[in-house]
Amino acid sequence: MRRSLISLLIALSLAGAAVAADDISKVNGTASVDAGQNAGDVHTVNGSVRIGSRATVQKASTVNGSVELGEGATATAVKSVNGAVSLHEQSRVSDDVQTVNGRVQLERGADVKGHLSNVNGEISLDGAHVGGGIETVNADMDIGGGSKVEGGILVKKPNMGWHTNNDRNPKIVIGPHAVVQGTLRFERAVDLYVSDSATVGKIEGATPHAFSGSAP
Repeated sequence: MRRSLISLLIALSLAGAAVAADDISKVNGTASVDAGQNAGDVHTVNGSVRIGSRATVQKASTVNGSVELGEGATATAVKSVNGAVSLHEQSRVSDDVQTVNGRVQLERGADVKGHLSNVNGEISLDGAHVGGGIETVNADMDIGGGSKVEGGILVKKPNMGWHTNNDRNPKIVIGPHAVVQGTLRFERAVDLYVSDSATVGKIEGATPHAFSGSAP
């Protein structure tokens, strides 16, 4: 009898885990995962994705909406088309973070193991880590104090298909005690500011302007 009860409890536990790991997909609405819960791929069209604190998911993606990972949340990958991406404190992404038109913000302790990229929209790191390099076309970039980027930075030359009404140079700031390992390569004109306490790799295509204090 005891063995049967244990087997039943194990079966119920496994069944519950399977349900918790189901994919979530919506159209015209927010797809969300509650704090501390598990899910598979979380996707929506014309809506936002909200992953609660300490929740774990696979891919979090949306078209025409934002993606937000709560404090300590974990995702395999994050992707947005026409929407911002926000990674709150201590959140983690084990692969890439991508958005086309949208701001990307990484709060203190946030960790992206893979590549971080967008076309348009500010990229901001505050004491955060990116392991696979950062790539953009038109974004301003603020690698804030204490942040670390491995794999360098690439600002690409706009293609004919990438339309923008903003003709000014992107502003790239490498903040105090920030570290950028690898080449910083600029295929278009940028305004590059590097803190006198930052550590950066080889710079190609831009002339850095040194600054002291918290910001240029």
